[in-house]
Amino acid sequence: MKTPTLADLRRYAIARTLFTPTTLPEAIERLGFVQADPIRAPARAQDLTLRQRVAGYRAGDLERLYPTLPIEEDFFVNYGFMPRSTHALMHPRSPRTLWPTSRWAQAHDVLAFVRERGAVHPREVDAHFKHGKVQNWFGGSSNASTQLLDGMHYRGLLRIARRDGGTRVYAARDAHEPAPDPAAAMDALVDVIVAKYAPLPAASLGQLVAHLSAAAPQWRDARRAALARAKARLPNALVNSATWYWPAGENPASSRHAMRDEARLLAPFDPLVWDRRRFELFWRWPYRFEAYTPAPKRQLGYYALPLLWRDAVVGWANVGVRGGRLHPEVGFFGPRIGDAAFVNAVDDELQRLIEFLGL
Repeated sequence: MKTPTLADLRRYAIARTLFTPTTLPEAIERLGFVQADPIRAPARAQDLTLRQRVAGYRAGDLERLYPTLPIEEDFFVNYGFMPRSTHALMHPRSPRTLWPTSRWAQAHDVLAFVRERGAVHPREVDAHFKHGKVQNWFGGSSNASTQLLDGMHYRGLLRIARRDGGTRVYAARDAHEPAPDPAAAMDALVDVIVAKYAPLPAASLGQLVAHLSAAAPQWRDARRAALARAKARLPNALVNSATWYWPAGENPASSRHAMRDEARLLAPFDPLVWDRRRFELFWRWPYRFEAYTPAPKRQLGYYALPLLWRDAVVGWANVGVRGGRLHPEVGFFGPRIGDAAFVNAVDDELQRLIEFLGL
């Protein structure tokens, strides 16, 4: 295999993640993990990610079909959706935050209540137990029952059975058996990371393995060894002063990674653009997610969707829906592109977005 160039790596990254659209279960299995975000602008991040990879996908399909799919909603390197095979690698968890006896007593009471009901909405738990209010992580007030349910879900006592209008509905989860080989489980979790985000510069691989402290806090001290094993076994190459890693059996320098005259509007957390370090190495400009940035300080907009054209992210679009119609505002990093092939490709992508949103 010849050493890839940076252009090879860029085309490889696009080709391997924007695979031919398939079924929803197969797309989630192939991605390994789909990051979730509650903001809808014009749709949730998980839906925007899946629409590029699932044939005939419509906004809300994941939430609607979730109870019928062999997937779980939980923490991985971020919060989102994953196959049960991936989910099982992380449990049973031993969180770093220890609960006092009184908290465990509350949890056991709620667990018995959930088992009796089958599936419960947080409002039902709050109405029955009247746990009161607590301060949340951003200084506001939340129902104590909601925080307790979150903690029980993270600890593997509960699972998300479905969502009602975006709100999690909980069911009891059967206990997981401890992993017989924690090192093998960690290696498998690292392989999920690499399969989703490859090719990865060494610094990004290290960052993502560090994020496994949320996925499997019980093995927090094993991350360094897992990273060293990954670097030893994964194919890699020194390209433009960075060492890059990718899954075994793949060839980043293959001529099969040809680009098409195609435009794509990507979710801010799409695997192609999630790694901002890699983004700048590939496309030489800084993309930022600014939904939580004060409006006067935003440079790209509230929910800027990166705009991919052929093998370049040439700009972004903020897409609103008003009066049942799509209202895109496109920005460019560099000169505005006006050739007919690009304009037609963007028109095609906007039409796909209209169909996805059901407008």
